[in-house]
Amino acid sequence: MTVKTLLRYQFHFYIAIACLLASVVAFGQSEQQPRTPSMNEVARNWGSNDTIIVDAIVYENEVMPYKELGMVWVGNLSGKKLEKYVKEWTRLRNAVYVTYPYAKIAGATINDINANLKNITSKKERKAYIKSREKELKKEFGDPLSNLSVYQGKVLMKLINRQTGNNCYEILKEYKGGVNARLYQTIAFFVGGNLKQDWDLSDKTDRQIENFVVEIDGVWYNNPYRK
Repeated sequence: MTVKTLLRYQFHFYIAIACLLASVVAFGQSEQQPRTPSMNEVARNWGSNDTIIVDAIVYENEVMPYKELGMVWVGNLSGKKLEKYVKEWTRLRNAVYVTYPYAKIAGATINDINANLKNITSKKERKAYIKSREKELKKEFGDPLSNLSVYQGKVLMKLINRQTGNNCYEILKEYKGGVNARLYQTIAFFVGGNLKQDWDLSDKTDRQIENFVVEIDGVWYNNPYRK
């Protein structure tokens, strides 16, 4: 199997996870994107000497200057070890920022699918319903998911487990059948992944991921000052 073939399979592997995820429209209505004040709004009361443009945040209906300070690292690691740690930390943090929105969609989607499947008793109709949801998500997420790296895909699987309580193998087996679950597990193995990886806060990496999730929730999803 060539590298090109593996990468193509990797794309389908991510899509297979996304297939389970579902109603993009419904979720998009409940998860509004943060709104940044326009320059006209910010500049409405500028005076003749107010010429310095800075980042701003809306606080209690007032636009206030805003700036994030850079990270300060305190520890007893040597220069090279600290540099390596910061590089790994930054890579993981970036991967969580990229994939966490998809994991949130996964949790909301699987709940929505389960709710709808309760009212569908026919095996044929259930299969058709799941396939229709697949089609929606492939159209919406095909391009962005195809751009994920193998590393980001591993983080996405961790986050999906966090959101749903089930690893991706269990989810695929539930909605796509045991044969497909084993097939995608084999494909994942060849690209260095594992559909059966669990979410475990006793694991150092999972604890770091959880910290990044709390950071994202605090800054974006649960921040009352972002519109």
